Amino acid sequence: MNIISPAKPVASVPRPTREEAEAAVRVLLEWAGDDPTREGLRDTPARVVRSYEEFFAGYHVDPVVLLERTFEETDGYDEIVLLRDIRLESHCEHHMLPIIGRAHVAYLPHRRVVGISKLARVVDAYSQRLQIQEKLTAQIANTIQQVLQPRGVAVVIEAAHQCMSTRGVHKPGVSMVTSRMLGEFRDNPATRREVMALIGNRGAFLEA
Repeated sequence: MNIISPAKPVASVPRPTREEAEAAVRVLLEWAGDDPTREGLRDTPARVVRSYEEFFAGYHVDPVVLLERTFEETDGYDEIVLLRDIRLESHCEHHMLPIIGRAHVAYLPHRRVVGISKLARVVDAYSQRLQIQEKLTAQIANTIQQVLQPRGVAVVIEAAHQCMSTRGVHKPGVSMVTSRMLGEFRDNPATRREVMALIGNRGAFLEA
């Protein structure tokens, strides 16, 4: 089974100062045709920079570290663990527009489990970066597989892309579904059907 190595935190590169970042926003405002010195836009560069700190906080989080604390007192529990409907907010790396959706993350434990909040934090760590959905799906699954070494991992993401709905082809109401199945979820059709049923029959095309 070919598993792509999960992405690591982005290597340290020279980072512009806050003042330089705010100046760049002012340039964009001028390029758009407005006056960044007018009252309504005067504080916009600072607000945009602060919002970027939230949107892209994942660049400063190591998803591997999030999963390193596990628990072995499970009384032999070895069935599916599923965290469903995790709110996902990311940004398209091609147009820097929002990707909004839900992630469903499941794994089959092998002697140890992890706190469920950590699964949601892994989703956040990767989604709070410039992304494409296919890569995001693989990164989440591959990291869980690498750290927990479970018998299987399943990640399904459903999301709407504003780069498609608000520009370009202008197709609102369209959602994209991606999946990454590893271990028993890839190799055992019955196990794959079970997790898809638990998710809610979303992505039934995976059952074939």
